[in-house]
Amino acid sequence: MVRTLTGLGLIALAMICLTLGGFPLWLLTAVAGVFMMAEWSDLHAATPRDKRLGQFALFAALAIMSPLAAGPDFFALGLLAGVFFFITIVTRRPQLGAGAFYVGLPIFAVLLIREQKPDGIVYTLWALALVWATDIGAYFAGRAIGGPKLAPSISPNKTWAGLVGGVVAATLLAVAMHAAYGLPVRLVLATPVLAVLAQAGDLYESHLKRRAGVKDSGSIIPGHGGVLDRLDGLVPVAPVAALLVVLPMLLAA
Repeated sequence: MVRTLTGLGLIALAMICLTLGGFPLWLLTAVAGVFMMAEWSDLHAATPRDKRLGQFALFAALAIMSPLAAGPDFFALGLLAGVFFFITIVTRRPQLGAGAFYVGLPIFAVLLIREQKPDGIVYTLWALALVWATDIGAYFAGRAIGGPKLAPSISPNKTWAGLVGGVVAATLLAVAMHAAYGLPVRLVLATPVLAVLAQAGDLYESHLKRRAGVKDSGSIIPGHGGVLDRLDGLVPVAPVAALLVVLPMLLAA
């Protein structure tokens, strides 16, 4: 019950900020990013000093993405690269510095998609909802069907049936959004691939947690664990979704 209520609350908060866009959406993603960087640091056994340094350095890049500053543009991308090099040089740990990209790129992508006119809200909802649908479909298909494990050495609960169920659920969602909101066909066709990417992101974080010897990346979200535990599927999906949304517009221009 706690897990379900918390999940519904998180979705409601995300939908409100997504609808408002602008500063509220940036604030939500920036706060999430700071927690994600802390959890990334913990999964890589960073010292408290290096953990705080990573959070402050990343927030500098996230602040530039605010609508009150430059927003999600090429300057912000360059700053993310600068944050990577800064953390890597100071801590002498490139794995820790890689958190700048692991956390910063999906946030940049979500903000960039939302800025696209006139259908940015539809595109952003698609990118977020396909990850939610993949998780839900995978959970229920895995529980109902079971069968061979997808990656037993990494995540013993995930099954091939769950992967298929997640892909089907995400694809049905995209088809429904095409019918209801005019989601472009190219995005509908790309949805199954992105659903697989979402599952890959989940597996990668499971690998990090198994290597660190922890069950969850954090404990800030009741019933869910850490912020990375909830957004691991979005990490690889958002940048690819942004390319699919923005690149055709740039080529057409």
